[in-house]
Amino acid sequence: MLADYQLKMPKNINAGEHALEQLAGIIANGVKKIVIFTDKGILGAGLVDVPKAIIEEAGIDYTIISDIPAEPNYHEAQAMIDEFKKQEADFIIAIGGGSVMDVAKLSSILATDEYTVKDLLDEPLLAKKQITSLMIPTTAGTGAEATPNSIVGVPEKDLKIGIVNPEMIADYVILDSRMIKNLPKPIAAATGVDALCHAIECFTSAKANPISNTFALEALDLIMNNLVEACTNPEALKAKSDMLLGSFYAGVAITSSGTTAVHALSYPLGGKYHIAHGVSNAMLLTPVMKFNEPAIKDLLAIAYDRVVKNGNKDLSVDEKSGYMINQLEEMVKVLEIPTSLKTFNVPEEDLDGLVAAGMEVTRLLVNNKREVTPKDARKIYLEIM
Repeated sequence: MLADYQLKMPKNINAGEHALEQLAGIIANGVKKIVIFTDKGILGAGLVDVPKAIIEEAGIDYTIISDIPAEPNYHEAQAMIDEFKKQEADFIIAIGGGSVMDVAKLSSILATDEYTVKDLLDEPLLAKKQITSLMIPTTAGTGAEATPNSIVGVPEKDLKIGIVNPEMIADYVILDSRMIKNLPKPIAAATGVDALCHAIECFTSAKANPISNTFALEALDLIMNNLVEACTNPEALKAKSDMLLGSFYAGVAITSSGTTAVHALSYPLGGKYHIAHGVSNAMLLTPVMKFNEPAIKDLLAIAYDRVVKNGNKDLSVDEKSGYMINQLEEMVKVLEIPTSLKTFNVPEEDLDGLVAAGMEVTRLLVNNKREVTPKDARKIYLEIM
């Protein structure tokens, strides 16, 4: 465990079934022009209607940018940022999933022409916060509303890269379960497992610490005990609300700890084959946890004691650890998330390239408690081929 650690998180968090009503007070202090970042699906589902009505009631000028593609590369992100800069706004609202929030966060630090997204790929700390930002997630979720990270594709490397800059942390967050009530099951499941990965990876990270563990364990408890119901029952607002909190807490844990080999090895799957981030994480979750088990079984036993209600406390560490890994595997199965790259027509002859790309994600691989060698990465990828 680290001897020194810190926590960075959004300044103002509003949560609850009617948290959206707090928007009126947030924008009442001199906001002149708002840009709403969202996507066509969110817009078409009517999820922007309530925030838009509140903004109109306040008499504040606004523009909606809704052309954000799923999991954009850095060229696509820059195009959205260039459109944003034309609006000369002083307040950003992101209503959507991780891609929407990531572009909005980048916009909040790239409102001038001094730097571009491409510049931040190599020097992420160049830019500073210039525009106040509010994140309203519509998935539970990526945790993007809590983190200083923005994930963009880099086509020339067939890879996704995380731009990490504390200046991107949101000023405001609204967690309202109505925003995820009618989320389609495949999206709810994939993003929910992404949040699950954040929690378990941060708790078992080499950079874990008392602060990150507080959030990661609470996130793991909320997510593992609510994910299936939240994904399968549209009326389960309590479970959905708990998932939103769990996703947010897991995002906070990322800022103090960090994800590990699950995320590191998943980035090439999204970068080259455009497999949804949550799906690629779900594929790798069990193989990586089994690989890591010799180094993390004590931690998984602690997680068992926290997460498994009425569990048998007399089980051995090995039994508790094995139970937790089996539960992770079972949840992915019950949620019907693909677990084989065959589903996406990934040929085995691409294996060498996958291994090479995965091993480049050193920012996350250094967090893994068990060292991952190219030989190890190859074996893990083969398990999902």
